[in-house]
Amino acid sequence: MTDDRIATTRAEVTGWFFEDYLPRWVAAAGGAEGPEFIHQYWGTPMHVTGLEQSFWCLDDASVLGFLELNYAPLRESGYSHTVVPDRRVFVYSTVGAAIEVIWSRRRADDVEIQRWGTHFEVARSDQGWRVVGIHATATDKDSLDEVWPRGLSGEVVSHG
Repeated sequence: MTDDRIATTRAEVTGWFFEDYLPRWVAAAGGAEGPEFIHQYWGTPMHVTGLEQSFWCLDDASVLGFLELNYAPLRESGYSHTVVPDRRVFVYSTVGAAIEVIWSRRRADDVEIQRWGTHFEVARSDQGWRVVGIHATATDKDSLDEVWPRGLSGEVVSHG
């Protein structure tokens, strides 16, 4: 793949994710729109890992259930916005990429409620970009390199 195609895809997927998806996710958490908006961003099926669980969202109802699983504790804690201490985007091809991000989810007074290191696998279809896999871990780190350290040859260094 040429450097121009990589750069174009990186700009496209980065804009879609951080300028479109993230603000809509935050607004919907506050009730600005119904949860069905998520189907414009999360695909079906979609695989999820986090909290020592691994499962498939195989239909639209399970995707909505996973969204509510995310929103419920945030709403109970007065969630207002998300700060992004670190992020990176990997482009595999013009139709596949990954986004890694640290989400610092906060109340209006900027007190942190949750902090997650999250890896999103995304794919482009005839409907546009969609998240097809999410891997997340709770963290207190500010850097993705601290969340998922990599060895010299690119392998992830074990934490235990």
